[in-house]
Amino acid sequence: MNIILLGPPGAGKGTQARHLVETRNMVQLSTGDMLREAKDSGTEMGKIVADVMARGELVTDEIVIGLIREKLAGEKTEGFIFDGFPRTLEQADALGELMASEGETLDMVIEMRVDDAALVERITARSTCGSCGEVYNDKTKPIPADGKCTNCGKENDFKRRADDNEESLKTRLMAYYKQTSPLIGYYYAKDMLKVVDGLASIDKVQGSIGAALDG
Repeated sequence: MNIILLGPPGAGKGTQARHLVETRNMVQLSTGDMLREAKDSGTEMGKIVADVMARGELVTDEIVIGLIREKLAGEKTEGFIFDGFPRTLEQADALGELMASEGETLDMVIEMRVDDAALVERITARSTCGSCGEVYNDKTKPIPADGKCTNCGKENDFKRRADDNEESLKTRLMAYYKQTSPLIGYYYAKDMLKVVDGLASIDKVQGSIGAALDG
């Protein structure tokens, strides 16, 4: 089963994608991770990515689609999770065409719906483990007193994103609503959209996503 996790920055898409990777043997296709991996790979596509990034330019949709094509051809998996792509209607069309050309289907789009004010409060209190990406929150899941990550055990390697502040987050939310939120209607019209409460506890969100996939 191939799915898209859709939602604003901070909705928890990465956390839920990692859970699906661990429990369902799916492969997470995160745009940022793919670009970093490609840049260091030494492949022809990787050299193109490295050159573009070295010039400080934005990676084109064509390059991202090319990276996804390589993943679709090279990975044997129970399904792919698209995290951070598509972001626009044009990218959604391109992804649909790619999947069809590779004999794959896009089976479901899960929108992690949130309340903006609550999301801002959550994200401004967020930290992540620099080693494994485990997410912590000052209020709901504080960093352990011994300073060790509960997931990987690394000690005192916790970071806050520089843009995890109220002003920057509101800017990122505005970009999401202008560019990406039209995908909600796009996939609803295709009868592919499922909605979960993105601000519920991690376990409850996991349960809701699992129920949607198994339903």
